Amino acid sequence: MELSESVQRGLQSLADQSVFDHGSFQVLVDVSFRSLLSSHGDPTVLDQPEFNQIDQILLKQSHTAAVTFILEAVKQNADQSTISSSLEELTFSADRTEIFYSAYQKHKKDLERLLASIGRGLPHITDASWRLEYHMKNGQVDKVNDSFYLISLNTENEGSSEDINFTCTVEQLQVEENSWGG
Repeated sequence: MELSESVQRGLQSLADQSVFDHGSFQVLVDVSFRSLLSSHGDPTVLDQPEFNQIDQILLKQSHTAAVTFILEAVKQNADQSTISSSLEELTFSADRTEIFYSAYQKHKKDLERLLASIGRGLPHITDASWRLEYHMKNGQVDKVNDSFYLISLNTENEGSSEDINFTCTVEQLQVEENSWGG
């Protein structure tokens, strides 16, 4: 797998047994998977007693690198040999590689569902309607004399439909039209 330099550095720190002992390594791997699968961000996810002796910046870098690696592995549907070779290139021991891969196997299906729920594309516009309105006075009985469009777009994305409604002035619509080359 192709990983950025910062992700590689974070994973190399995670592989370093002088930085993360066996217990803190296991906890960080578990926390990384849990933080991805949690429905809400937990700001205390790294507040574990096993991390008390670890530099907080290094801890956050390693956590971010582990999460990035996990997501990339799930995205690419990586198998054991791909994950093992990638981690071993980053100086992971066989024991740590096995711990990581076991957690990956355990959570892979849930992560695949999570990534699939994010969606792949923008909705398609299936219908559009518009109406020109004219605003003559405001609440203070001042003359306004502004025209604006009420626009409704019917969209569809992966089987579900949604209406998007908005207003814009003639000038805003003209700017958009010019930016599209119309």
